[in-house]
Amino acid sequence: MALSKMNIPPRAQHFLECDIEECERNCEFYCNNCHLRLCKQCEGEHLKNLKNKTHEVVGYQQRKRQLPMERCEIHPTKNMDMLCEECQVPVCSKCVTQREHRGHLFTDLEIIYSEKYAVFQEEISKIHEYFLPTSENLKKEIKIDSSKIKHILDDLRTSMKTEGESLKSMVDTVVSENMKQIDQIEHSLFEALNTQDETMDDYISYLINLVKELRSSLSSTEPQKLMSEKKPKIQSIPETTKPVTPVFTAGQYSKGDVAKMLGKIYIPKTKTENREKRPIESVFNVRMKLTHRQMNKDEEKIDNIQTFSLSASVTKIREFNVPGVDNVRHISLDHSEKLWFSDEYGNLVQTDLQGNEIQKIKTSSEHDGYHTVTWEGDLLFTDQSNEVINRITQDNNICEFIDTGDWKPISIHSSHINGDLLVGMRAGREGKVTRFNKTGKELQNIQWDDKGQKLYGALHFITENVNGDICASNRSRSVVVVNKSGKHRFSYTGQESTFSPRGICTDVLGHILVVDRYNKSNTIHLLDEDGHFLTHILAQQQYSVCPRSVCVDDENNLYVGHLGNTVRVYKYLQ
Repeated sequence: MALSKMNIPPRAQHFLECDIEECERNCEFYCNNCHLRLCKQCEGEHLKNLKNKTHEVVGYQQRKRQLPMERCEIHPTKNMDMLCEECQVPVCSKCVTQREHRGHLFTDLEIIYSEKYAVFQEEISKIHEYFLPTSENLKKEIKIDSSKIKHILDDLRTSMKTEGESLKSMVDTVVSENMKQIDQIEHSLFEALNTQDETMDDYISYLINLVKELRSSLSSTEPQKLMSEKKPKIQSIPETTKPVTPVFTAGQYSKGDVAKMLGKIYIPKTKTENREKRPIESVFNVRMKLTHRQMNKDEEKIDNIQTFSLSASVTKIREFNVPGVDNVRHISLDHSEKLWFSDEYGNLVQTDLQGNEIQKIKTSSEHDGYHTVTWEGDLLFTDQSNEVINRITQDNNICEFIDTGDWKPISIHSSHINGDLLVGMRAGREGKVTRFNKTGKELQNIQWDDKGQKLYGALHFITENVNGDICASNRSRSVVVVNKSGKHRFSYTGQESTFSPRGICTDVLGHILVVDRYNKSNTIHLLDEDGHFLTHILAQQQYSVCPRSVCVDDENNLYVGHLGNTVRVYKYLQ
């Protein structure tokens, strides 16, 4: 039966024969000088020859590797066979006599080559016999853990759903009991009121009859009789009581209280355990020095939490030009310390933080905020003409990601909170914000306020604040902000009637920064998270050209793109 290649050890080799002519015995030795494979018998004969008296014959596994022949560039008829230890260059036997190498020490190049060859062979053996098998085993463990995690999370979902159903049942029971109590109170109150009503009916009847009797006395033809009758005594009006109506005291609870009743899910604060790996010494019985330092640190990293506030002044820290774009209309921050810039001609350029071009893509989109970078580092950009959202993966594959149907996707933002996608879309004169999850499933549509009035026109740019608010730069000369549920919070219409918002972003403090592109303003409005105007972030005279786009990176640096390909970077928080 033929052996599979997978069953052949990486060090396995063909049966080695002795190199001596007509000898077919097994090779056991090697002459490092002649580079001959020798059997035991021929090894003895080889050393008996006086010419070979100084030759070094070793076991085959301890042999020196034969140096590949390489001609000297200076002396083409000679092979390079030595290394100048001072110059660290390979040389031939004729080079050593040259003036530039006089007094230098030389080492046999074959010895160095053989040593290096042995080191690399050993590394290859380690890879095949330890690193690859160990990695495959770890991969199997990861797959098993993935399956376990799936079952655990499914059980958690079931438990949470059961808890929710149980709480709903308890709420229904309490509401039902309260309703019964109200019914009993109603019955008691109406019974008392009916009794009082009957008492008043009887008293009214008594009064009517008394009036009849008195009129009868008045109509008598015998005055003497009337004068003899006593003054009638009218019974007092019966006492009645006002009913005391029940009062409902609403329960004092919050979402947090409900969460406590339902229980919460969390990841235990335990130290992450590294997967067990067998030591390399268990495969190679040699003492090895570790060539890596602290690869598996057990110390926990403590995040340094900084408190920021608005700086008294704004400082420009650098400036650069973006190649390949006409005007910097929109900026997207890539998590790998890169930036994407676009203009109104569909040019989309990626650069490093100094503005050096990495790649350029031609799209059919225009000047709106039509691109964003996802959690995974993929670039998404909208295609209004084809009504789709495209994805560019990190290996530069472009594919259609979301079909938006009859709605044209104009602006897009990838949430830093949960990875959802917020897309500003338009159909005719109608505008809306649609939320998709990371896989492209539609989750939410926001189009109207609670009075049925439309919120949006054309949404040029869109972003998300740290509190989950969705902030959109709207063509109707306003910034429209709704909460994560889609409820309208406020609209900001600027400090002057000429307010024309374009690029928009938020920062770690929840500030909203929006570009006012109107030529007389040419500034950036800074709002708090409730829409109150705080300041113009930069004075008008600080601009040589008009601002169009803004972006704040993880270091709280403010990137401002201008009319032209200039980008300026500022510090405005301290």
